[in-house]
Amino acid sequence: MDLLSGLWTYLVPFLVILTVVVFVHELGHFLVARWNGVKVEVFSVGFGRELVGFTDRHGTRWRLSLIPLGGYVKFFGDANEASAPGDVSHLTPEEQKVAFPCKRVGQRAAIVFAGPAANFVFAIVVFAAVFAMSGRPFTAPVIGSVVEGSPAQQAGLRPGDTIVAIAGIRITRFEEIQQLVPLYGAEPMTVTLDRNGEEVTVTTHPQMRETKDGLGNVTRMPVLGVAVGAGSSRMERLELHEAVGEAVLQTWRVTSGTLVAFGQMITGKRGTEDLGGPLRIAEYSGQAAQLGLINLVMFVAVLSVNLGLINLFPIPVLDGGHLILYAFEALRGRPLGDAAQQIGLKIGLVLLLGMMIFTTWNDILRFVSG
Repeated sequence: MDLLSGLWTYLVPFLVILTVVVFVHELGHFLVARWNGVKVEVFSVGFGRELVGFTDRHGTRWRLSLIPLGGYVKFFGDANEASAPGDVSHLTPEEQKVAFPCKRVGQRAAIVFAGPAANFVFAIVVFAAVFAMSGRPFTAPVIGSVVEGSPAQQAGLRPGDTIVAIAGIRITRFEEIQQLVPLYGAEPMTVTLDRNGEEVTVTTHPQMRETKDGLGNVTRMPVLGVAVGAGSSRMERLELHEAVGEAVLQTWRVTSGTLVAFGQMITGKRGTEDLGGPLRIAEYSGQAAQLGLINLVMFVAVLSVNLGLINLFPIPVLDGGHLILYAFEALRGRPLGDAAQQIGLKIGLVLLLGMMIFTTWNDILRFVSG
């Protein structure tokens, strides 16, 4: 693959997708800030030097910046782009009315939370639109075949069995099995079956195995060892109200799956090789684009959910870190001191930098070994 082909295949989809989800996130902050009377000085997609921009009639500088790995909204009264509180003692009463640090703690919390919330709402809208217009994959949860020596065979699952529940969660589509099994890793998992009209419950122990996706990428994930029969899948278009409900469920599945995966990594039940950074996002963006518009749009929604979720982590600099500070302020009746907040921001920056280095190293090792 030559350089131009690689740029078109991976870099362009990556930049488009990341720009969309970052814009949605920052737009959430922006709109709720404006609704609460806060002046917005800068709305930036990307960091660093401005590439192109304009100033609107409200004095907000809209800009596209050099480093496309995030974005920020800078409010009047903030000391910097990380929303560190600035010195507002010198501001006039009129200026204090539009300064972010001078707003009530509830207003500031709403403005900060609006960014992740916008990502979740956007994902639900995208999922619902796809389910209503294009449909969702539907495969009856009937076992077509059982892999020899697999956890499913050892547990006694048979071709023709209908899986009706996993770990007590009701199943209506085979696709739900594919989403649920990875959440349990190699932990024991109950599977409830309908076998010739009789309900049977067995306990399985999924095994970590290397699997290949349609583009040849190899990943390690828990597998049960069952497959559906050929030609049993179809696309099922949903009515609008059904599409919205399914979109909310899909957003929850992505959220819970991400949280479970992080928990498994923290407890050592799952390796950290699945953590990826910008390089892996670029790779997946290119792959989604190659698979067609619907896959690309669905990937945008999944990435939007993950961006919103990660920003809610209680790490200083991220939205979740700010929300923790506001919670302390609400309980204490006054904010933490400037020194404590500055220390927290520095710790958060170190953690984020360390995470970016770690995930990028993961990506490099993956590409080298692949």
